[in-house]
Amino acid sequence: MEHAPDRPARAARARERFEGAIAGLGTREGTRVVVGHWRRSPFGGGAAGAFTDAMVERADGTRLLLAPTRAVADYVSAVYRFDEVHVVDVRVRTEPVRTGAVWEVDAGALRLRLEVGGRTGLGWLLRAVPGPLAAAPAWASLVDPVARRLVRGVSTRGSAGGGRREWYGARDVRVLAGADTRWDGVDLGPLAPVDPPVRFGFGSTPTQPSLVRVVSTVEAA
Repeated sequence: MEHAPDRPARAARARERFEGAIAGLGTREGTRVVVGHWRRSPFGGGAAGAFTDAMVERADGTRLLLAPTRAVADYVSAVYRFDEVHVVDVRVRTEPVRTGAVWEVDAGALRLRLEVGGRTGLGWLLRAVPGPLAAAPAWASLVDPVARRLVRGVSTRGSAGGGRREWYGARDVRVLAGADTRWDGVDLGPLAPVDPPVRFGFGSTPTQPSLVRVVSTVEAA
């Protein structure tokens, strides 16, 4: 009897890793903003690929991406969903203060000043998880059901655009104590919960305005 030829081994999928922090906040006017400040990535300038981008969902539901380069814009818009994509200068300044830190973000029509406060109870728990374990996709998959129950709108794994998969490994959480958010020079009002959740991808940021230190792993289709 002839044996059927062995099936070719399934090709390993390429994985790309982003290390940094995500700030998520709402405003009284209804706009919600998610800023990704990445110190290491496959993109951006410099050897580490550092860059910052902003995702904005206006009160009317329009979703916008503000990206610093065309390469970043093309990649992020292939992974997440937007109604408009803008390549703009993105400038970020961070300054430590006694109570935490201050972030100032200038990205096209968006002007943002964030007051980063203390670590949350969840943040202290996440700090206790060893770094290599916290960043592993298998760990993100394991804790996803717990994350969904504990934090409304949050998921640590899911399907991204173009048949990709993505995992979020959270390493720390700090509260946002205050924010000055302006769009085209218009004050959008004081800090508010991220409610309703943003609709860029498979999950949102925490409802409570927060700064989350995170490792994101994206697996290509």
